[in-house]
Amino acid sequence: MFLKPIMVSATLAGLVALTGCTSPGGNQPGSPMPPPPPTAVCNAQGAEFAVGKTAGTSVVEEARQRSGSYIARVLRPGQMVTMEFNAQRLNLDVNAAGVVTGVRCG
Repeated sequence: MFLKPIMVSATLAGLVALTGCTSPGGNQPGSPMPPPPPTAVCNAQGAEFAVGKTAGTSVVEEARQRSGSYIARVLRPGQMVTMEFNAQRLNLDVNAAGVVTGVRCG
């Protein structure tokens, strides 16, 4: 039995629509970013040691850990960023040379 072209098109369209509803890894076991623990709250004082240092991977990670934050981001001059407040995020402000000039939560 042969399928009519309209039925095949409808079937393919349905499959494409369903695949668009799945998320590749989001909150699934083995995904790169698990949901943040509810107790992770940023305390910028723990990251103040980073001021004056180059914002390399090890400095950023140590600042994140010392601040108790779940995530850290480096903010460069003129960079566009989201402005929503996130109590679990550490922000490291850097100058054009990549040197940390300030730390804050949010």
